[in-house]
Amino acid sequence: MGETILRHLAGDRFEVYSAGTNPKGINPLAIQVLNETGVDTSGVSSKHVNEYLGKLAVDYLIVVCDDAAESCPRIWPGMRHKLLRPFEDPPAFQGTDDEKLAKYREVRDALRERLQSWVAGLKDGVEE
Repeated sequence: MGETILRHLAGDRFEVYSAGTNPKGINPLAIQVLNETGVDTSGVSSKHVNEYLGKLAVDYLIVVCDDAAESCPRIWPGMRHKLLRPFEDPPAFQGTDDEKLAKYREVRDALRERLQSWVAGLKDGVEE
């Protein structure tokens, strides 16, 4: 969700890539809650971090899952900033279908708020 939200918020300011340490495909609930807010989800796919490691220099590495903070590479070629923004992993949440959907919305909104604040800070010359 972070990839599409950041791309939506930052427009063409960044080239945004997303990958995980244990990708399992795009969850339909993620697509649903992103589409609810008008975020474009076309072309998104689940990728492993090894698809980019050593092949893509990054200015900002943003880690958004608690468990990924432990397994995510600590050094990345060209990395200027590593930002840890941990959120619950919605697919790991146990509950009814309605509760799972609510969890996805909660994480989506928290991600959007955090990324929106970060992007605004960059525009003001502040780097978190």
